[in-house]
Amino acid sequence: MTADGLRAVLERSRRLGFLGPGSVRVQEDHALGFALGPAITAPTRMVDLGSGGGVPGLVLAARWPEAQVILLDAAERRCAFLTEAVADLGWQARVRVVRARAEEAGRDPELRAAADLVVARGFGPPAVTAECAAPLLAQGGRLVVSEPPDVDADRWPEEGLAKLGLTSEAEWPDPYHYRSFHQERPCPETYPRPTGVPAKRPLF
Repeated sequence: MTADGLRAVLERSRRLGFLGPGSVRVQEDHALGFALGPAITAPTRMVDLGSGGGVPGLVLAARWPEAQVILLDAAERRCAFLTEAVADLGWQARVRVVRARAEEAGRDPELRAAADLVVARGFGPPAVTAECAAPLLAQGGRLVVSEPPDVDADRWPEEGLAKLGLTSEAEWPDPYHYRSFHQERPCPETYPRPTGVPAKRPLF
């Protein structure tokens, strides 16, 4: 599938309201920034946490054509769109859409501790994102999030991350702001907590 084909899919996503109103090219550039961190290499298995309209998941799937990619989202309409998009792109053999709450996915034996990269764009507050991502990561894997500019690093306290086996790793602007975390230890079996609890009683 050509770059124009992917762009057409993303334009359709925007028309359906699954992507914001900004330029699709700008959103593609934002997605590609997830891959530019100092320790980020092509993953074997990647999860896009809260994939929504397919950014960054579809863009990164195009960048890393050998990767197995999971597009995870809880909404039926978004998952229906993503399933159609994957078929249009001819990626059914390596890109799978999973409709589930992230807390449920973290308890799925097929998904738990199976990814070497999890990406999250606007998924939720730091504590929620970390608690939902860590159970999906194999030891040694990485979580990469996009951040608003000029945010306080204290949003991601080391003590809170350590409860999940995560450590802060790197930050980079290109021209957006990204942060990566390393799954230094396996996520404890107590996480994720039941659906909705990470948001109601955040770890940090």
